Amino acid sequence: MSDTVSISSGIAGRYATAVFELAKEGKKLKQLEADVAALDGAMSASDDLRNLVSSPVYSREEMGAAIAGVAKKMKLSATMKNTLALMATKRRLFVLPQLLDGLRGLIADEKGEVTAEVVSAKALTKAQSDKLAKTLKAQAGKNVVINATVDESLIGGLIVKLGSKMIDTSIRSKLGALQNTMKEVG
Repeated sequence: MSDTVSISSGIAGRYATAVFELAKEGKKLKQLEADVAALDGAMSASDDLRNLVSSPVYSREEMGAAIAGVAKKMKLSATMKNTLALMATKRRLFVLPQLLDGLRGLIADEKGEVTAEVVSAKALTKAQSDKLAKTLKAQAGKNVVINATVDESLIGGLIVKLGSKMIDTSIRSKLGALQNTMKEVG
């Protein structure tokens, strides 16, 4: 399983680097960022698109025609259209999610940003989000973009993932630690 993942991420990484370099050369990083956001939204919203990308049942021609139609409808840049067409021809559309992740990372690096994955028990207010971003910026030394999600099972507190660091201040984890301590005693 890990071999498949490393092969996919290697393929996606090469495509991401090539697309990023082409966009940077052509001074079209803003367009690339918009393309990534649009494709990411479409992948999240459309079961049909996810099926097209991941299913080996479709022929190269069917994949090429379908992805060309999607790219045209979404008004993607020529670079992204051509990349998707090439990926369809080579039967490599299955790496599209990893490609989008790679492009997001390269764009963030170029802008001097880092993304923090934040899970909270309740939705963060704008003030809380801004304060957290400011605190994390002091830690990371870069601008921090917060990707917030809600998980009510946390009861309270936050789980923050910033790069390879993870901070878990949730009540759920504290209760779990207390439960483990009580098991050791009894």
